[in-house]
Amino acid sequence: MEALAVGQTIPSERQLTQELGVSRLTIRAALDELVRDGHLDRRHGSGTYVTQPKIAQPLTLTSFSDDMRRRGMVPGSRTLELVVTSTGARMARRLQVSPEARLVRVKRLRLADDQPMAMEVLHIPEALVPGLTKSDLENHSFYELLEERYGIVVVSGTQSIEPTVTSEEESEVLGVPLHMPAFLFERTTQSESGRIVEFVRSIYR
Repeated sequence: MEALAVGQTIPSERQLTQELGVSRLTIRAALDELVRDGHLDRRHGSGTYVTQPKIAQPLTLTSFSDDMRRRGMVPGSRTLELVVTSTGARMARRLQVSPEARLVRVKRLRLADDQPMAMEVLHIPEALVPGLTKSDLENHSFYELLEERYGIVVVSGTQSIEPTVTSEEESEVLGVPLHMPAFLFERTTQSESGRIVEFVRSIYR
């Protein structure tokens, strides 16, 4: 698909579904995020237009569970892996912690009406979530858990979206062919105090 100039109308959801080879629900979720981030302007009865590019700005966050409920679907999740490891230099820069700090890495399959929707990997400073287990995140919103158990309210963050193709592991988890077109979401979120709470990498089929 060719790049669009500022002010141009983007193709319809149906056209994007056919051109990119991803589900309509995934297209709609991606467009909603781009509208919220200020990259697109949706005008009722007219279409959706490309807006002037903006520097990444704080955005109000909703959880995957809330998004799915708003679409009339039942959210769910399966925790595939939870490990505690060292943060490392690269992730330490994202989370603004010491490279020697301990990190909780959680791999989850996100479901909508019991169908695989996304595979996500959360990276969380262990100091923020002591005692977190795999079962804690089964069919439970992470943001709700943060607030209820740890007193951490996630209020803002930055997010990027780009087209990609699924890896061997992602294809197996999502039940799709290898190198299937998908969307990559990368999000960094912050608490009310301004501390970075998580970095999340999600692949939406």
